[in-house]
Amino acid sequence: MKTLELPLEEKTNSKTIKTTGSIAVIDALLSEQTDTIFGYPGGAIMPLYDALYDFKNRLNHILVRHEQGAIHAAQGYARVSGKTGVVFATSGPGATNLVTGLADAMIDSTPLVCITGQVYAHLLGTDAFQETDIINITSPITKWNHQVTDANEIPEALAKAFFIAKSGRPGPVLIDITKNAQLQLFDYNGYQPCIQVSGYRAKPTVRMEYIEKAAALINQAKKPFVIFGQGVLLGQAEKEFKAFIEKGGFPAAWTIMGMSAIPTDHPLGVGMLGMHGNYGPNYLTNECDVLIAIGMRFDDRVTGRLDKYAKQAQIIHLDIDPAEIDKNIPTTVSVWGDCKETLPLLTHLIEEKTHPEWLAEFEIKRAKETTVVIEKDLHPTEGGLTMGEVIQVLNELTLGDAVIVTDVGQHQMVSCRYAKQNTPRSNITSGGLGTMGYALPAAIGAKFGAPERQVVAIMGDGGAQMNIQELGTIMQFKPNIKILILNNSFLGMVRQWQELFHERRYSFTDIQSPDFVQVAKGYKINGKHVTKREELRESLKQMLDYPSTFVLEIAVIQEDNVFPMVMQGKGVAEIILSKEEI
Repeated sequence: MKTLELPLEEKTNSKTIKTTGSIAVIDALLSEQTDTIFGYPGGAIMPLYDALYDFKNRLNHILVRHEQGAIHAAQGYARVSGKTGVVFATSGPGATNLVTGLADAMIDSTPLVCITGQVYAHLLGTDAFQETDIINITSPITKWNHQVTDANEIPEALAKAFFIAKSGRPGPVLIDITKNAQLQLFDYNGYQPCIQVSGYRAKPTVRMEYIEKAAALINQAKKPFVIFGQGVLLGQAEKEFKAFIEKGGFPAAWTIMGMSAIPTDHPLGVGMLGMHGNYGPNYLTNECDVLIAIGMRFDDRVTGRLDKYAKQAQIIHLDIDPAEIDKNIPTTVSVWGDCKETLPLLTHLIEEKTHPEWLAEFEIKRAKETTVVIEKDLHPTEGGLTMGEVIQVLNELTLGDAVIVTDVGQHQMVSCRYAKQNTPRSNITSGGLGTMGYALPAAIGAKFGAPERQVVAIMGDGGAQMNIQELGTIMQFKPNIKILILNNSFLGMVRQWQELFHERRYSFTDIQSPDFVQVAKGYKINGKHVTKREELRESLKQMLDYPSTFVLEIAVIQEDNVFPMVMQGKGVAEIILSKEEI
């Protein structure tokens, strides 16, 4: 059995063989072109790991140090590569440790197939050792989940899992396989990929009447404004999107998740939307006459107060998920479909135009933001190091070609505001869930997903400690990533709110941290501290040029704030540039 060559369809002999459920899982992974698995073995998934032993030359398994690290690594891998991430975990705590990552992947539309072991079928419901009802636990945070109790179900279940995870609006799928099903011998007829699922419409039919209505609105617009999200990247529609905005001469702003779909220095790119986005695109959302939303979901961090959002505009929404259309913002015209299909059709019908006076309004707002915020952030002349100037020097050294993986907090907002990116799938972050501890494992996964690219993980001192054990994964498997820890000795974003809205009552946000460089050395990883401005450039260059993973811990200003800011309960046009405006 263990010498079986897989995938089965490559064999020239009989198509039906006796094999185990575990071997059928391996065959499914190979047939789906899986090359990397992130996981952690345990009792209930041991038969699958035993089967994996004989395929180590064909499937690269990365042994993480915690199952949450596994799923975040799979997310980083999927986000940078465009492939489906694969995760193995055992039953009970192994499976429940995936929950945060599943929720994160669900809200950020990341395609994953998570395979968990489960106790023997006859023990289900008996509170057996390491038994947890992972199906009911994960139902709200997976695109689909399913428990397999018989090996005969495995081929079809895995085929459906991969199809559902990567089709339509992508998302995470969990397949829970009992131990008896992994061990069971059954008559196996080979793996057949899934091409459709009853009741699931992965790819909607594009209706031309809505394309035509959208084009008519756009052609009449005096102040058209495009806002775009990750749907452009997920649809691999970067070229189609670029052609659309360039033909129409539209100013275009990105959500955090949409960042890198066009180069950040594109002449029509006017910056980032959101609570800490750029001044112009937030403010002028409430002055455009036609708002064209592409592959984004109008979440609260982008819209601010809904009853003050773009009330003057006619709204066109292009999205593959019908559940997102009219969910938060009523649309004038909705275009349901894959933007890789809908954008060329729309581009064909729109008139070629430029909007110099309208674009000039964004430049005026940009100039104001530069004077009040950006210059201070990027080019301080006194005081301690700022997060912004660190990102600015990093830009100068990477030339905007690195994959930037951020954790969650002030450094995330600063990185997304200022990082230069020339290549799609370069901004890897936890958007909707805001998961601290995401960056380190996600950067590991990103490096395996794009081994030829420079990967820089940027994190704060709080998030760095949430999955710091994954330094052990780096020590063992040696992905060459660069780890940049911006240490302000606070949980910075919470501290900012405490300063601005709670009279500087810093309730448990001052955090003591270890010497990160010394911790890294314990994992045989080199590193360095930076405290002075004159050390910054050379130290960043040393980190980037180092032949293996390098940790650079930089002490930044303790009480520094991220502006602009749309305060909760305010509209996007009420964005402020400094705390004096509160």
